[in-house]
Amino acid sequence: MASPDLRKRILFIGPVSPPVTGQSLACDILIDGLRNDYVFDIVNLSRDPDSQGNSAIRHILSSLGRVVRVWKLKSRCDLIYFTGAESIGGNLKDLLFYIACIGKLDHVVMHLHGGAGMRRLMRGRTGLFRWLNYPFLSRFGAVIVLGERMRDIFRGAVRPERLKFVANFAEAAHFSTHDDIDAKFDSDGPLCMLFLSNPLPGKGHVEIVEAFAGLDPLIRQKLRVDFAGRFFDANDEARFRQSIAPFEELRYLGTVSGEPKRAALAAAHLFLLPTYYPYEGQPISILEAFASGCVVVTTDHSGIFDTFTNGVNGYSVEKKSAAALRELFGQLASRKAEMREIAHANLEHAKANFTTERFLSDMHGIIEQVARRST
Repeated sequence: MASPDLRKRILFIGPVSPPVTGQSLACDILIDGLRNDYVFDIVNLSRDPDSQGNSAIRHILSSLGRVVRVWKLKSRCDLIYFTGAESIGGNLKDLLFYIACIGKLDHVVMHLHGGAGMRRLMRGRTGLFRWLNYPFLSRFGAVIVLGERMRDIFRGAVRPERLKFVANFAEAAHFSTHDDIDAKFDSDGPLCMLFLSNPLPGKGHVEIVEAFAGLDPLIRQKLRVDFAGRFFDANDEARFRQSIAPFEELRYLGTVSGEPKRAALAAAHLFLLPTYYPYEGQPISILEAFASGCVVVTTDHSGIFDTFTNGVNGYSVEKKSAAALRELFGQLASRKAEMREIAHANLEHAKANFTTERFLSDMHGIIEQVARRST
């Protein structure tokens, strides 16, 4: 721990909770884990989840206020940490932050928590966003991506030695034990499946319901699916609740965190995230599922296959395919012994690769390397 008078100062530009998302959780963990060694000035990019009715003008003014704050704070910081957006509007806003950081670009650490959306921007046919971002990306002190599958996003724009790889993590509370895994697989109850993600369009929750609805009623009786996460649109939530109402085996738990979240993951035999979400990266929820001793059902999307291997960590299904999910659900009862082995292997996989200690160590090393350039 550095002396308080000697700690370097980080201008931290990113979302912190609430609301809780994979990105805000990673930001929270990073700030808490490094607070003893660094002083933080935080520019919070989280949007109020209850602010959907606010006018576009108010949102624009709020964003400009954040840009001005960055411009004022940058001169006193040793390093600028920034989480990049992946939508067209988000990237245009990011460019304003980059302009505000001119004179300190060599001290910027840009951390891409997603991947799929940024790939479309940077590798698009017109090259417009590549051209707009290149003058900044080429000068940043470091650009962090989640895994090797993200390398091509910044090819030719980021110096190879400044492109860093840091995988996500599972918090310590989610790590199960081998005895707990055996206990849940020895149970005579239904196979429990859990969808745990904010159910945004493309996350796959709609296809799960459609797949379940098409199963033979005798198969449905052997399964249970819990859905957990926050809807950000009341109409979407109402439609979803209506879609699961005919099936007593389907439950919507709402938003879960803390002990209820840990318990839901620990009780699940399978974790479901058949995502094709356009801004997906490397979902923390999948790593939490590994740590909890779950078999994972997911898709070959964005950076997921940097941490997931089909047949080793679970089962990959075709994107946007209720039929593929329905076929898998129909086979689960005969795969229980196989799934037990996968669940045990996933716990060890998480212990070896996805702890918060490893995440913080990797991040600290990169941040310290860039911060030293200011001395």
